[in-house]
Amino acid sequence: MVPADPAIIREGQKGASEMSNANAVTDQDFDAEVIKSPTPVLVDFWAEWCGPCRMIAPAIDQISAEYAGKLKVVKMNVDENPEIPIQFGIQGIPTLLLFKGGQVVETIVGAAPKPALVARIKPHV
Repeated sequence: MVPADPAIIREGQKGASEMSNANAVTDQDFDAEVIKSPTPVLVDFWAEWCGPCRMIAPAIDQISAEYAGKLKVVKMNVDENPEIPIQFGIQGIPTLLLFKGGQVVETIVGAAPKPALVARIKPHV
């Protein structure tokens, strides 16, 4: 058995994350994109190496499409943007924070099926 080439795996993961309906957010634009947003914002804190993050990515993408106009969905790569995750006490990924009016109104830690995610998000949109 030939071991998988880590470079190919990383490239495949990067490609999958770039196809998302959710926009990337950074430490620099977090305030403008999330805190000051007039609509609720679901922030997916993730990393390319995170298996559970990849597991929930399709559900996050579907939620983004289904709630377009009512909910903004963004993804923050914690490896590339360490400041905001520290500010909000993110200790494990995936972690989803739902912001409404600039405040965290819901926190979801770990992988969960889409119906469970929707049940936690829906009351706020």
